[in-house]
Amino acid sequence: MPTAQRNDLTIYDDVAAHWWSDDIRWVRTLKNMVPGRLSFFDGFIDWRGKDVLDLGCAGGFLAEALDDRGARVTGIDPAADAIVAARAHAEAGGREIRYDVGVGEALPYGDASFDAVACVDVLEHVRDLGQVMREVARVLRPGGQFFYDTINRNPLSRLAVITMAEDVLRLLPKGTHDPEMFITPAELRAAMKAAGLRPGPETGLGPRGVNRRGDPVFGRLPSKAIIYMGVAEKP
Repeated sequence: MPTAQRNDLTIYDDVAAHWWSDDIRWVRTLKNMVPGRLSFFDGFIDWRGKDVLDLGCAGGFLAEALDDRGARVTGIDPAADAIVAARAHAEAGGREIRYDVGVGEALPYGDASFDAVACVDVLEHVRDLGQVMREVARVLRPGGQFFYDTINRNPLSRLAVITMAEDVLRLLPKGTHDPEMFITPAELRAAMKAAGLRPGPETGLGPRGVNRRGDPVFGRLPSKAIIYMGVAEKP
């Protein structure tokens, strides 16, 4: 079970007012992960004209990147203040992105509402993985695709994410993750299959260098030992 000191999701509301400012290093780190994710996801879908749900959108980094690709984007997140920030930034940029407050276990959308669901940096935080997968499958149209990344559960990922990223380097706020909630690829594939999704290719995701500010730049990695991403399909 999650511990009281871990899986602290209040951090997203706490920094909502500064989400798009580039003033906070760990928020910049989340923003820097988007191109690495999309370098993989883009190979499986033409986003133009697609109805896409960004599940766990926080302040809207991925949602706006998908909007740039021509998708019709809906974002949902339980962090109400982060949603306010996402809406404000989208409106300031003239973007027509819908943002809702809610959780993956109870999506407020009809059956077969979306061509794709993207869910990044989220599954390792949810309370009921199986229910989230069932909801993803429900709101996907036949032939729709599920794009995700999450954190593997093993001693190496605990060292990298908890000890190094949170406690030593402070790339993330201390307490962001509960290592007991990390998900092995086999567990996630089983949950997707049980929900009626067909798992597809997976790959690793991680730092590939640093930018001029000294922040990590992310991309695909051959190893899935720490962070992994993938795609699944609703038959």
